[in-house]
Amino acid sequence: MGSIDEEVSLLEVEESLVQEELKLYAEDGSIDIRGNPPLKQKTGNWKACPFIFANECCERLAYYGIAKNLITYFTNELHETNVAAARHVMTWQGTCYITPLAGALIADSYWGRYWTIVCFSAIYFIGLVVLTLSASVPGLKPEECIGSLCPPATTVQSTFLFSGLYLIALGTGGIKPCVSSFGADQFDKTDPNERVRKASFFNWFYFTTNIGSFVSSTFLFWVQENCGWELGFLIPTVFMGLATISFFFGTPLYRFQKPRGSPITRVCQVLVAAYRKPNLKVSEENNTLLFETCDMMNSSNDGNCKIEHTDGYKFLDKAAIILKEEAIAEPFIDPWKLCTVTQVEEVKILLRLFPIWASGIIFSVLHSQIYTLFVQQGRSMKRNIGSFEIPPATLGMFDTASVLVFVPIYDRLIVPFVRRFTGLAKGFTELQRMGIGLFVSVLSLTSAAIVETVRLQLARDLDLVGSGDTVPLTIFWQIPQYFLMGTAGVFFFVGRIEFFYEQSPDSMRSLCSAWVLLTSTLGNYSSSMIITLVAYLSGKDSWIPSDNINKGHLDYFFWLLVCLGCVNIPVFIFFSVKYTHKKV
Repeated sequence: MGSIDEEVSLLEVEESLVQEELKLYAEDGSIDIRGNPPLKQKTGNWKACPFIFANECCERLAYYGIAKNLITYFTNELHETNVAAARHVMTWQGTCYITPLAGALIADSYWGRYWTIVCFSAIYFIGLVVLTLSASVPGLKPEECIGSLCPPATTVQSTFLFSGLYLIALGTGGIKPCVSSFGADQFDKTDPNERVRKASFFNWFYFTTNIGSFVSSTFLFWVQENCGWELGFLIPTVFMGLATISFFFGTPLYRFQKPRGSPITRVCQVLVAAYRKPNLKVSEENNTLLFETCDMMNSSNDGNCKIEHTDGYKFLDKAAIILKEEAIAEPFIDPWKLCTVTQVEEVKILLRLFPIWASGIIFSVLHSQIYTLFVQQGRSMKRNIGSFEIPPATLGMFDTASVLVFVPIYDRLIVPFVRRFTGLAKGFTELQRMGIGLFVSVLSLTSAAIVETVRLQLARDLDLVGSGDTVPLTIFWQIPQYFLMGTAGVFFFVGRIEFFYEQSPDSMRSLCSAWVLLTSTLGNYSSSMIITLVAYLSGKDSWIPSDNINKGHLDYFFWLLVCLGCVNIPVFIFFSVKYTHKKV
């Protein structure tokens, strides 16, 4: 008996050693650069994040170094009107947030997040080179104004400029949807300790994003307006090169998730399969067949049902029910006639996420004013400190400064404090964070509207309406509206990134990240449409005049945005309360 007991004991010890060895490797399906299961001690976690943070910081410095002051380049160097310049900027920024859909599809379906980031970074860099040339080569930019005569850009000059801008838009489309998800992939979701660190990762990821934005809002804008746009565009080009190099340096430390096939194809298969069974009723008997089908069909999906079956959107369940005559007649299963439960539930998740996603459109409308009309408002205010003139776009530094100050406070002080009352490791839920962000964004526009009301009244009192001269009201009165919008971003943007990463299906994370960014596209396009519509409807006495905003009513426009934000908040709360899905 002793020998048997010894044998059992040895087997237990051996099994224990095997389990301990397995714990040394990430168990979330990721691989290292050689295609092997990654060792936790040598890959991923915080050790891989500095390279990703450096990449994001430099890339965002390059992007914001162009985006936040681009309206000044259009008006001062290309001699465009305020309305035309604002429309061009918002359309371009909107495109920068729609191209991520293409990048996400490539990443999820074919290349994976790492190679998508690498390849699109090259496109991004080429776009920056073209943009720098358009501002540097004399024949590629309009002649300077002679008195009041300002020659517009020629067709060739405009084409060259916009080629550079839209190559940048394409390049950011491959980086933006992948980099935050790639960073989150460095944490093993099956490890409780790493899972907690992942929540903190999103805060610090947004923090590093705003370091780049802060540098561009201070030093870079001063260079553009005082040392020339040639150098002002060259610096972002150099930093984009540094961003790519930084990302490469971290390659041996990264964990990689394999692409899992086209998510769009998977969604379309569910819709087509459900459409092909219009008269089928989902009964208890069929539900049994549905779960049996899941077990049978998931051989290509890691051998199990990754997402449990849920109620709701029952018309989609028909896609996962095999008809008896089909089971007998067909030797193989056509994915366009029969899908797995996992596929069906993935589509249900997207439908449940839709109302939460849509709430971000109005937030983006409000947030986009930082790059356009906030700048034009500041241009009509007192900007001198002694002999030094503050570039109006520089006030955007207070948007990013609020993030740099607030993220550490939030992560180290507010979360532990709130945790005592909510019992949640992350303090607030993601939806609660988003709701707070929506509210604070309305406060930002309220502050802007009050400042503009005072500014216009002062312009009338001092008889500056006709001349369009700068109103002697210091530009520093804009600080609260920038600071509040930055605080709103800490709550809304970070909460939204984490919410969609956690709730989205594993096979659609890049796509859902791109889907989130699409709200910025729609927000910028909506803002452009609202500005055009307001300019048309307000007629001769336009709220947003083409040159002299002292003649307009920018305050009315800001109050209009406040009303839109106030309508958006209760709608968001309603759908947040109804949202019950939690991915298993």
